[in-house]
Amino acid sequence: METQALLCLTLAFLFFSGAHSVTFTIKNNCPYTIWPGTLTGAGIPQLTVTGIELASGTSSAIDVPANWSGRMWARTLCSNANGKFTCGTADCASGQVACNGAGAVPPASLVEFTLGGSGGQDFYDVSLVDGFNLPVSITPQGTGCQSSSCPGNVNQVCPPDLAVKGSDGSVIACKSACEALSQPQYCCTGDFGTPDKCPPTQYSKIFKDQCPQAYSYAYDDKTSTFTCPTGANYLVTFCP
Repeated sequence: METQALLCLTLAFLFFSGAHSVTFTIKNNCPYTIWPGTLTGAGIPQLTVTGIELASGTSSAIDVPANWSGRMWARTLCSNANGKFTCGTADCASGQVACNGAGAVPPASLVEFTLGGSGGQDFYDVSLVDGFNLPVSITPQGTGCQSSSCPGNVNQVCPPDLAVKGSDGSVIACKSACEALSQPQYCCTGDFGTPDKCPPTQYSKIFKDQCPQAYSYAYDDKTSTFTCPTGANYLVTFCP
């Protein structure tokens, strides 16, 4: 048992030591400060960096294990009042810049990764299933792999029943129809729980028109999942 425990500890050390790692460069092309966050999935411990502040025009590099799985997003309209950090969109509700294992509160534009997946491939996508707050793109570096981008500003065409407004009355984020209306035909649940019974809706088509490469609803796989041979580094750009 002691030998097995030692082996497990050794493997865990190798996994998180960065000996075989992938570098994500997160870039802020927005004309204002954003606060990117990370969330590791699959029951694996969180990265050492789970939240950062990025001024306009700056970037930051984060190293992750080569078989990492998780998501990234960016918070906007953040402030620190009375010792508590809060954001107007995509807040992870941790009360601080670091998200520490908390995910984004919808609506939030997400970038999702499964590195070192089936067939020696990385899988990545831009997802608007949880709504939209910022345009974002994923670009594999040093490869011929295809980028995935959501360049359109969904907030500008967001229907009133999905819109989240700021203090000045402007639309700062756009909810998914599932979140806003809580009906199974928009959430692909219940009698609508299979791809053949949950086609695109008038709401998901609004998202898809703005961002053809992004997931617009739960079963939007065919045009929204991209792959690249394992080993690439990635550039994630907000407001590309």
